Amino acid sequence: KAAYARTLEHVLRNPMSVVAGAVALLVAALAVVPTLGRSFLPEFQEGSPVINVVTLPGTSLDESDALGRRIEEILLAHPAVAETARRTGRAELDEHAQGANAAELDVRLNLEGRDYDEVLEELRLALAAVPGTQITIGQPIGHRIDHMLSGTRASIAINIFGPELRQLRSVARQIEAVARSVPGTADVAMEAQADVPQVRVAMDRHAMARYGITPGHLAETIDVAFAGEAVSQVLEEQKSFDLVVRFAAPYRGSEEATRQARVNTPAGGQVPLSSLADVRRDAGPNAISRQNVQRKIVVQSNVAGRDVGSVVEDIRERVQQQVNLPEGYYLEYGGQFESAEEATRLITWLSLLSLTLIFLLLFMEFRSARQGLLVMVNLPLALVGGVFAVLLTGGVLNVATLVGFITLFGIAVRNGILMVSRYNNLLEEGKPLREAIWQGSMERLSPIFMTALTAGLALLPLALAGGEPGNEIQSPLAIVVLGGLLTSLALNMVVVPALFLRYGLRSRDEAAGGAAAALGVPQPLSAAARGAAASAGG
Repeated sequence: KAAYARTLEHVLRNPMSVVAGAVALLVAALAVVPTLGRSFLPEFQEGSPVINVVTLPGTSLDESDALGRRIEEILLAHPAVAETARRTGRAELDEHAQGANAAELDVRLNLEGRDYDEVLEELRLALAAVPGTQITIGQPIGHRIDHMLSGTRASIAINIFGPELRQLRSVARQIEAVARSVPGTADVAMEAQADVPQVRVAMDRHAMARYGITPGHLAETIDVAFAGEAVSQVLEEQKSFDLVVRFAAPYRGSEEATRQARVNTPAGGQVPLSSLADVRRDAGPNAISRQNVQRKIVVQSNVAGRDVGSVVEDIRERVQQQVNLPEGYYLEYGGQFESAEEATRLITWLSLLSLTLIFLLLFMEFRSARQGLLVMVNLPLALVGGVFAVLLTGGVLNVATLVGFITLFGIAVRNGILMVSRYNNLLEEGKPLREAIWQGSMERLSPIFMTALTAGLALLPLALAGGEPGNEIQSPLAIVVLGGLLTSLALNMVVVPALFLRYGLRSRDEAAGGAAAALGVPQPLSAAARGAAASAGG
């Protein structure tokens, strides 16, 4: 209190210089905001990597299994890898279906004396020696969040849309090369695309007309003969199985067998399929992905050592400079970056609505728009500490830090209400303005300091446990609130008195001394005020 009394006396002598200093700090904080990185959620510290391995489409299950064993041997050779578990392919009716050319490995690490990020980088270098594979390293929860957000197994998904598949592949390869050149990208890979062997049946409508066979009848015959159709069920004890009708294996297992497949005619005879259609060996895409009826190919990338927002901005800038998109082709950037932008917009609009409602409540309480704004001055004062706290602890804005700012604003407004309401009470008792500010500030120092200290001590364990699993969301929030509390507490106790001295009176017909002080006329402290200050200092 003795130190604050000396500070407050200087503030009341030079109110506008104090305000100017606070404005300078706010400007500095606002200048820092554009330099901060952006992401959707903080990086999870699960400590158990999930490695997705995708090889060429059409690879057999036996070959994929052998490749998976080789990758496990490489992983287990690393001293930090304790054990692995692998799943290759998926069951036929599994919702998380993927081909036999894909595998997923869960890795348990022993990180005693090792840095997690360094271990991941070493594993990436070791797995890069496996040819013909796309390897993506994530974590169990983070991997599934990425998959839900963009349909890929990485935090950034660049969707390329266009009408022609081969042109899409060409554009995707260019963008993949550009993405690899951007610092901070990892596990960059284009969606697995390959032409696989097919037997193509091109209907000959003139030949079909001679036998009276319609395209629909022929298509249904081919579908039932080669793909099969369930016509009934077989019950065995408590189990049921579909009874599927189709050609036996010798009559559908080769190109020649397909040509000689018999098709019933309306006249009752049978003709070989080769008499009704051109049956030939061809190559076609293993898969065609679509979104909103548009063909697409995805280039995916993880991020290492940087934030998602800055990496996406660099990729976008280099793609615009180095890749010429043909007419009718366009890009969309998805994944965590897209979700972060949507969440930021939503939180921003809800924050503006909340601030408007807060101002209306303050106006109803103080019956003065001026005093309502004085209380809300605490919001930018709290913003200063929150921004610099983010800058010093990684410099990345995410949903957790945005929620922390909202929480911080509520605490800051409460402090302003305590100050201004006490000033008003003392003015109603007949105190001169300057004396009311002095006495009210000294009386409110302990309550405001203790409430801030209580909140700070409660949040300190969360802020210090940022690297612990399960605390990834709480730690950024706690850091923002702690940083904001420091500046809000310090600046609130000097800026609000200075502003109230200059602009706080609700009307100019208040006490004569208060009106003079409101106009900036210096006044000596009364004997009562000096006695209160001396008592507080003691």
